[in-house]
Amino acid sequence: MNKLIAPSLLAADFGNLQHDVEMVNNSKADWFHIDVMDGVFVPNISFGMPVIKAIKKHSKKTMDVHLMIVNPDKFIADFKKVGADILTVHYEACPHLHRTVQAIKAEGMKAGVSLNPHTPIAVLEDIIEDLDLVLIMSVNPGFGGQSFIENTYKKVQQLKALIEFSGSNALIEVDGGVTDQNIEKLSEAGVNAFVAGSFVFKSEDPTKTIANLKDLVSPS
Repeated sequence: MNKLIAPSLLAADFGNLQHDVEMVNNSKADWFHIDVMDGVFVPNISFGMPVIKAIKKHSKKTMDVHLMIVNPDKFIADFKKVGADILTVHYEACPHLHRTVQAIKAEGMKAGVSLNPHTPIAVLEDIIEDLDLVLIMSVNPGFGGQSFIENTYKKVQQLKALIEFSGSNALIEVDGGVTDQNIEKLSEAGVNAFVAGSFVFKSEDPTKTIANLKDLVSPS
């Protein structure tokens, strides 16, 4: 299947966000990846609803919203209203994960579940068939610019085996430390969607960087 590039707006220039959104619109990227942090589940605070609504106004691509927050159930309908197409919650933040996933789908969004680096794939065995996406964190969530955790390759392979065994249609997404040095190996392991933040937005030519990443995993 087609491999997807999802630039993470956490690494964008917040003072010139419309410019960066339009750059992604005009690039080979497939999704916008938007990290929502509450300062509780992770030690950082990022976008709220008004910013996501503003991004949606200019966005021409899929809005891939990743909630790194406690009590995500309270906000599911709100994220639909501001434009989320995919809504991903953390396994570690959802004591009633099945209910949360069904609530996301009931709002007409695709449902994803994210796992922190220390959380094993096995916890998804009983819900994998209900998921549209699994997001594996390849850094500890909360801050951009961190180094890639090598154990991620093994987790991707385990997840791919679980998806195939269960007949799930879930996509595999990886977030954290993705660069031109590891994206091909991740693709070979089974990753479908690649979140890239600092590597894209801190590069001299972000449009070209996105194109290079896309070409490495989906040669035209």
